[in-house]
Amino acid sequence: MAAMKLVETKNLSRSFGGLQAVNGVDFSMEKGEIRAIIGPNGAGKTTFVSLLSGRIDPTAGSIWFRGENITAMPAWQRVRHGIAYTFQITSIYPSLTAYENVAIGAQTRVQHKQARRGGGDVTGQIDEITHYCLGRVGLDRKASVTAGEMAYGHQRLLEIAMGLALDPSLLILDEPTQGLSDGEIVEFEHLVKQIR
Repeated sequence: MAAMKLVETKNLSRSFGGLQAVNGVDFSMEKGEIRAIIGPNGAGKTTFVSLLSGRIDPTAGSIWFRGENITAMPAWQRVRHGIAYTFQITSIYPSLTAYENVAIGAQTRVQHKQARRGGGDVTGQIDEITHYCLGRVGLDRKASVTAGEMAYGHQRLLEIAMGLALDPSLLILDEPTQGLSDGEIVEFEHLVKQIR
């Protein structure tokens, strides 16, 4: 018996009027794999990951996550099912601290868990998750820094920490190394391998 795929697409397509951005893509990925989708600007990479995350609906085809058809599932529900997505353009809350940015994801995670199981110290759990995720990306010493004042590379790492706070089974990073220096890219590669 074949192992269940973490995520799988079948004949996935998306068109915008006469433009076919994604055309009949069959894609699969197993737990623990790291995949990169490459291609020139306009090739449909962002459209494809937006389809996976539920930010846009497909014109045709289907998306399966851990054996469940999620094609019609909205993005917020996909997050609760274990899919986190970071945007191509950094999407943080610039007026909040790094800690507060990550705590938003941690709070979502804890509240969802509480709704299913009940009980427990919510504030302590949020704090523990937030510090853990900041530490995972090397931003533990920048917890009190306002996110908008952080260097661009640190903002990208903050966005990953925000995604990790949701405890995803699938973390989708849209052009995560865009704008990073060569040294930051090497550090980022190590981080991705550790996260896996």
